[in-house]
Amino acid sequence: MRKRKVTYPVARTANRPARIMGDPSYVRPTVVTIDTSAMAPRGSFAAGDRVVIASDGLYAGETAIVERLSQGVIPAAVVRTEAGRTRRVRVIDLRPASTQAPTES
Repeated sequence: MRKRKVTYPVARTANRPARIMGDPSYVRPTVVTIDTSAMAPRGSFAAGDRVVIASDGLYAGETAIVERLSQGVIPAAVVRTEAGRTRRVRVIDLRPASTQAPTES
């Protein structure tokens, strides 16, 4: 007995219309932007300096003390917050804390 020829259905993508390029200023929501300025350190910090964490993540806005610095592609620092928690933070996200004590009004 002779084997029948197998027929496969046409792919569903074969009949799609050609993609029309729309507004060039439109940016897809899944596109990632990379902050290349994070590679350049923004200040000379040393161990023991008081800093403010200026990032949007956990501990944002808290005052901390720099415990250790690490140089790499993106410089980072290990800081200990006033609450006693440690965290690794990019140096670009650190700002020097004011040296004056806050005055009460």
